[in-house]
Amino acid sequence: MQLLVINEIDAFINTIRQFFADFSFIHAVEIFLLFVLFYYVSKILRENEATKLMLLYWALIVVGGVMSCFDSKLFSSEFYLAFVLVVSAFMLIMFNVEVKKTLWDVHKSKERPETKSSSGSESHSVEDVERCISDIIKAVQNMSKSKTGALIVLSKGSLPKQVLQSGVTLEADISMQLIEGVFFPNSPLHDGAMIIRGHKIQAAGCFLPLTQKTSYPKEFGTRHRAGIGITEVANVVALVVSEETGIISIIKQGNVERFPDVERLTKALRDYYWQELPLPDKRNRVVINK
Repeated sequence: MQLLVINEIDAFINTIRQFFADFSFIHAVEIFLLFVLFYYVSKILRENEATKLMLLYWALIVVGGVMSCFDSKLFSSEFYLAFVLVVSAFMLIMFNVEVKKTLWDVHKSKERPETKSSSGSESHSVEDVERCISDIIKAVQNMSKSKTGALIVLSKGSLPKQVLQSGVTLEADISMQLIEGVFFPNSPLHDGAMIIRGHKIQAAGCFLPLTQKTSYPKEFGTRHRAGIGITEVANVVALVVSEETGIISIIKQGNVERFPDVERLTKALRDYYWQELPLPDKRNRVVINK
């Protein structure tokens, strides 16, 4: 038994020696590409709190690598590479929505020089942010009572410029009156989506991609399908008011939460404004990314 273990260790060492002896530029490129693939898949799993899946993914990769070292005939390097690609592809297919987001986030819209400070951010007080939250909630509640259809997208700058260019650029301060005015029936922009970024209404009347999934309730109209569609491909949150029922919906990553109360709306908006922002300092100031 001891002799068998020693032989296996010697075979493993010889395999490593042979690997470095045959090492070439092509091997370096393969290792780099595999590293990028490992990093990307792990990043997707980590961001979605899929810890168990990430551990399983790495366990399969490590076990496959050890087997290819100890038994190169049965588990060759070519077979291991195919194995890694299949396992990684399976993980990415499971999180295809998040993959779409990453691809769309590459096409971030260009910042306007006049709306961007030298540091790329703008300072606002806690009171300013709370006022924005309050105005959005009041507008959504008023439109719900009057059954005025509305679609508001809370963007972090990850929307492609095609979406913004499909509407009318406003770059206006958030106010309850302006939000309700944009979605007033028969107004020129009421059928499109309003894009809010930070403390500004960036654009209105924008056209969004519709979800292709058919598992949602039949009462979901174009606004709901557009709200779901944009959250499937971009890192945004959508607020929808149904024109038929007045029901308010919060949509995140394709998941729809209907009938949210004031607390849930407030939490969703505070998560949007404060999630990635530093805590206010002694002067009660924060930095809102533009």
